[in-house]
Amino acid sequence: MRANEYIAAMTLWPVLLAIVLSYPHMVQGASTDDHHDTLTKKLQTGNYSRRGADECLGCHDETFAFPTEKIFHNAHGQSIPHSPFAQNSDPKEFPAGLQCEACHGPAGDHSKQVLVDEAARQPMINFGERANAGADLQNSMCLNCHNSENRIHWLGSTHETSDLACADCHQLHSAEDPVKKPESQAQTCNKCHNNVAADTFKHSAHPIKEGQLTCDDCHRVHGTGDDKLLSEISLNDTCYTCHAEKRGPFLYEHAPVQEDCSICHLPHGSNQPYLLIRRPPQLCQGCHSAAGHRNLPQLADQIPPGGASEYLLAQGCTNCHAEVHGSNHPSGDKLRR
Repeated sequence: MRANEYIAAMTLWPVLLAIVLSYPHMVQGASTDDHHDTLTKKLQTGNYSRRGADECLGCHDETFAFPTEKIFHNAHGQSIPHSPFAQNSDPKEFPAGLQCEACHGPAGDHSKQVLVDEAARQPMINFGERANAGADLQNSMCLNCHNSENRIHWLGSTHETSDLACADCHQLHSAEDPVKKPESQAQTCNKCHNNVAADTFKHSAHPIKEGQLTCDDCHRVHGTGDDKLLSEISLNDTCYTCHAEKRGPFLYEHAPVQEDCSICHLPHGSNQPYLLIRRPPQLCQGCHSAAGHRNLPQLADQIPPGGASEYLLAQGCTNCHAEVHGSNHPSGDKLRR
């Protein structure tokens, strides 16, 4: 092979490899886009069926690959106000008894076509594992009803801009949504946040995996004013909802405590005690110089019982400065009492 041919081959092979690796995603994306356009047109046409859920359950019963009947055990499938299955609802108010089609869009010719090839049937809006439309279209169906002040920050939030669909977290065709159950909520969140899941198994961790603390105790997943989706206006205020004794005000304050809890602590888990980033004195010496202080390295004859104070054992700053979050004692300027 001549030199110029070799150079050309070496230049082109990464491009060809990238095309091959991305081919399945390209095909899937094209299919989703095609369905997206078709489904959008169906929504604009508004050709709803006359029989509603009775038409759907003719095929989508308990023998279907994705059973649907459990929806009648939760709020979406019950005859309560503002539900898709509400009776005597105002015909001018969405969802106005549209039942299944309130979420999946108008049936159109979907139920009229008797086909051997299921893929050729006119599509309906599918969610979750069988999603055939983009997250924006899926979420728009949910936001037709779920548009209260709890979701006022959804548009532009971290989850929304990451193309997360409501059905990626929520399960509607089940008696109880797992993400709303304290004992199973973290499992849903951990599907994406696996780094946080790993932290919960460290030596010191908030009791998330035990079900005593849930993700939404600290986060508002539908959007807030910050990128961490914290439930309160700041990290410290979020921590104070449980750790109120650390709020103060104190006569003698410790500056990093008032500034940001994460200066010293990791929120989900740490291999150091008390969720600390590092052990003292390394943690403390990130701000405080050790020069001239008694926590300098000690010789063998300087540790107890050789004469040195037992408070120097392990050189932990909190052996003396116990009130690290602040002190109200008149003599607590060194946070020792």
